[in-house]
Amino acid sequence: MTNYTIGDFLIRFKNAAFAGKGEFEYDSSKFVKAAAKVLKKMGYLESVAEKGGALEMKIARHKKASVLKELKIMSRPGLRVYMSTTDLTKHKGISRYILTTPKGVMSSGEAVKKNLGGEVIVEIW
Repeated sequence: MTNYTIGDFLIRFKNAAFAGKGEFEYDSSKFVKAAAKVLKKMGYLESVAEKGGALEMKIARHKKASVLKELKIMSRPGLRVYMSTTDLTKHKGISRYILTTPKGVMSSGEAVKKNLGGEVIVEIW
């Protein structure tokens, strides 16, 4: 087991997507499950299913290539990155964030609509 489970989960997702794998598994936890559901809602995962204490996820594809182009972990145990709603609205570009907010884990677009800021876990494009 690792110290930073969400970071390990995201790196395994990135590696599986870039290696051309169709699906992968990861140990289930409340935080990882919430992040996986956000990734599914954003369109990067096709399906998320919990079986026997593990999450089985299918990576979304478009023309046999992964939808994921790049993934950068923003917050780490030694350096936490926080953004307010104004910081999120100022962000321009094709990348999106996954944040932990007082109302749960959500994408940057959802957080702006609900006028919430929080810890930025990952930047995805």
